[in-house]
Amino acid sequence: MAKQKEEKTNVMRVLEQHEIPYIPHSYPADGPVDGVSVAKALGQDVEQVFKTLVCKGASGAHYVFDIPVAESLDLRKAAKAVGEKSVAMIPQKELLPLTGYVHGGCSPVGMKKPFPTVFHETVVLFESICVSAGKIGHQVEVDPAVLMDFLGATAADLTVE
Repeated sequence: MAKQKEEKTNVMRVLEQHEIPYIPHSYPADGPVDGVSVAKALGQDVEQVFKTLVCKGASGAHYVFDIPVAESLDLRKAAKAVGEKSVAMIPQKELLPLTGYVHGGCSPVGMKKPFPTVFHETVVLFESICVSAGKIGHQVEVDPAVLMDFLGATAADLTVE
C-alpha cells in the first residue's frame, strides 16, 4: 500500500528553502473553522497558536500582526507598534490579491511581498508556536525566535485587555 504523501504548501517550501525547521500539522477543514477550534484539533495550547491579521495604516502602508488565536487585535496598540496614527483591518476581498492567501489560511510567511510584521509580545515565552501553513487545514510549528528573525518581525502588546 502506498504511503500517503504530506501535502506541501508554499509556506513549507519557503521555510525549507531558507533551512528553517518546522513541523507540519493538518486538521479537518470541512466547514467554518476558527483558531480556537484549530488549536484544539491540533492538541495545542491556544496561547501558542497564532493567527495572522493584515491591516492598512493611515499612511496607506500595510502591516501584518500575529496574535494568539483566542485574542482580539487592539487597533490602537497595533497602530502604536508600527508608528501609525491609526490602522484598520483590510477588507476580506483585498486579502487574496494583496497577500496571496485566503481568509483562514493567511500566514506571515511567503506573502506576495514582505510587510512589516509584529507578533504579540507573548511569542517570546514559547519554544514553538503554530502559524498557518498558507492553506486552510494546514499549520506549521516553528521556533518563534527563528521565525521572527527570518521575517524581520518585532514583538509588542497588541491585544485587547
